[in-house]
Amino acid sequence: MNKTAQRDAILNELRAHNSHPTADKLYEVLRKKLPQISLGTVYRNLEQMASRGTIKKLSLAGHQKRFDGDLSRHYHIRCPHCDNISNIKVDSLINLDDEFQEVIKKIGCDNYYFELISLCDECKNKLIEEQKEAERIAQSKKREVLVWTN
Repeated sequence: MNKTAQRDAILNELRAHNSHPTADKLYEVLRKKLPQISLGTVYRNLEQMASRGTIKKLSLAGHQKRFDGDLSRHYHIRCPHCDNISNIKVDSLINLDDEFQEVIKKIGCDNYYFELISLCDECKNKLIEEQKEAERIAQSKKREVLVWTN
């Protein structure tokens, strides 16, 4: 793989953020800095860097591929509502993962991906606010019914 200014820009942009972007999202950001860059160049370079182990490719069933410039040992937690992916480093998960890798080797599995799924704080807060609003509306309607019946 020849080193190019575009490849460097792609890698630097990916490593500058922990958002685990899709190629499309990364392209949108890069396009502002490098107007001549094409979406195909971004896709091709991300795939090449992932195949060489320079970055990680997160291929999740039913989701667009995402990319991670952080090669340290860590895990991901994905919000099922907004699809945000965050890094999580927990020693007990590393120990569990070590044990799991031994089983994977014994059964001859080629690869696996360990992901946690939970609402992010922002979506949890939105859900709580929506529930509070629904309760306020329900209480208001109860009061209306009481006024009509009296």
